[in-house]
Amino acid sequence: MNDADIGLPSPADAPVRAPLLGTVDAVLFDLDGTLADTAPDLAAAANTMRRVRGLPLLPLDPLRRVASSGARGLLGVAFDIGPDHADFPSMRDEFLANYARDLCIETTLFPGIAELLAALDQRGIRWGIVTNKAERLTLPLVAQLPLHPTNACIVSGDTTPHAKPHPAPLLHAASLIDVAPSRIVYVGDDLRDIQAGRAAGMMTVAAAYGYCGDALPAAEWSADHLIDTPMALLPLLDTPRN
Repeated sequence: MNDADIGLPSPADAPVRAPLLGTVDAVLFDLDGTLADTAPDLAAAANTMRRVRGLPLLPLDPLRRVASSGARGLLGVAFDIGPDHADFPSMRDEFLANYARDLCIETTLFPGIAELLAALDQRGIRWGIVTNKAERLTLPLVAQLPLHPTNACIVSGDTTPHAKPHPAPLLHAASLIDVAPSRIVYVGDDLRDIQAGRAAGMMTVAAAYGYCGDALPAAEWSADHLIDTPMALLPLLDTPRN
């Protein structure tokens, strides 16, 4: 199934919507590259695979850029293979096993995230996590991070039958927290985050401080807003309500 099959807007044809962040009742966040800088541990899992194969270790930078794409992105850079390669399933399993063993060694929250979440709590704005990371990795990672224990929901990549860019995970999160999608902002550092948010009828914010991939620049994702730091979200929530 491609984006056209599920009616996702593309950057070329998606209209730019008016920023109405004053109507926000909840904020949903992607995890990798948006709330947490997980790239060092993801890169280490890929480099462990290179080490056992007698290959030189790669620097963090090229691996960091694709960290939001998980095994597909990391294996693509580390071994130049994609999901259609015969060895991809076994190498993906090896990568995920490496990562699960050392899930939170160098992973940290991005600077400003703790303060942002505390500010949302103070304003009575609910927040949650919607990620494509599998639940068996998401839940233990979130438990090890210094996140406020006030998240309203955690939706993982295998919580619903579809992962982002399909809107199903975001719509499921909206249902869990009982907030209309039109009153939710989704913040993510990947084009598919913005596609999913728009397809779900949510306001979208591109986290330009995150990984952002190797495709289109974040400014061309047709998000409602672009932020360079997590705390830059707060002034957008100060807009008077209609």
